[in-house]
Amino acid sequence: MKKISLLGATGSIGTSTLDVVRTHPEDFQVVAMACGRNIAKMAEQIEAFRPLLVSVQHESDVAKLKESLSVPVEILWGEEGALAVATFDQADYVLSAMVGAAGLAPTLAAIRAGKTIGLANKETMVVAGEYMNAAAKKAGVKMLPVDSEHSAIFQCLVGENPAQLRRLILTASGGPFLQKPKEEFVKITVEQALKHPNWDMGAKITIDSSTLMNKGLELVEARWLFDVPPEQLDVCVHPQSIIHSMVEFQDGSVMAQLGIPDMRIPIAYALSFPDRLPNDLPRLDLTQIGQLTFFKPDEDKFRCLSLAKQAMAGGGTLPAVLNAANEVAVAKFLDREISYLQIPQVVEETLTAHQNKTPRSLEEILAADLWAREFAQQVAAAA
Repeated sequence: MKKISLLGATGSIGTSTLDVVRTHPEDFQVVAMACGRNIAKMAEQIEAFRPLLVSVQHESDVAKLKESLSVPVEILWGEEGALAVATFDQADYVLSAMVGAAGLAPTLAAIRAGKTIGLANKETMVVAGEYMNAAAKKAGVKMLPVDSEHSAIFQCLVGENPAQLRRLILTASGGPFLQKPKEEFVKITVEQALKHPNWDMGAKITIDSSTLMNKGLELVEARWLFDVPPEQLDVCVHPQSIIHSMVEFQDGSVMAQLGIPDMRIPIAYALSFPDRLPNDLPRLDLTQIGQLTFFKPDEDKFRCLSLAKQAMAGGGTLPAVLNAANEVAVAKFLDREISYLQIPQVVEETLTAHQNKTPRSLEEILAADLWAREFAQQVAAAA
């Protein structure tokens, strides 16, 4: 039985992971969990899965959580609590599903502790991909992708010679504004941006999907997960979200992984690799779908994708700055402090002001992240 520590238990990936565990109790046991501030949901999860250790974001929520429980469990809080969950000695597998750069330190701690990693926190590889790869190699740790796009690429590469690939092609749904004219973007509201046509995701990731920043971050993640140069990465808009990604080889062959848009499928694969688990989800019926369509992304309309490509090509600390500035901008938009069109403006101004460098340590990467957050806050305040 695989024993799992789950980082980001109450988020969309975390809850889908627990659905997989619930379906296969003979294969998986959740022994430790970390969450943010959704204490009510965390209490329900603890009652259902009986972990030995949990962590919440703030100390003030510890008493509230204890009062909600009928089962005993050790409760920690803050960054130290998340690190304890990530390195819990009774876990052999850590599913990293925290949102944003907050997931970086716990994921690195899990790697150094020798845990197998199921990686749903794309920011880990965006902010410090090269550093994480080196740490995983040193620890002899496997990092298995959970994102549907990276899982698809991973599945297409099983048994293949990576030296013979030509391109990795990540598909994008295009989000809710694929057909909306650029001149109408000035009117986009928070509520409109949170209505994704295919996927059920958390607020931050849903906004990123609408701006195509999510796809930009996934490009950077793929660059490090699969150790390919930027020029071998591409994006194709595919609104139906049936083909999750493709791999083109040097002989012109293209392999694609298809499936219904349900995150429980790639999560289960990451948990059970190299095996595949049965499920009761609807089967993919292409005759019902009838048509699959594909478009080039409009990088003039979706400027965040273009900015992400620039940061990926520039390398160094630029991807960390890109991610941090975007986190600030999205938070400001969700709080209605800036407009939708100002999200890429905040990111671009922060990237332009940054003096790029090749980081020599994790501390230098985190320093760039902190600088970007402070600068982006200033840009957003002046917007």
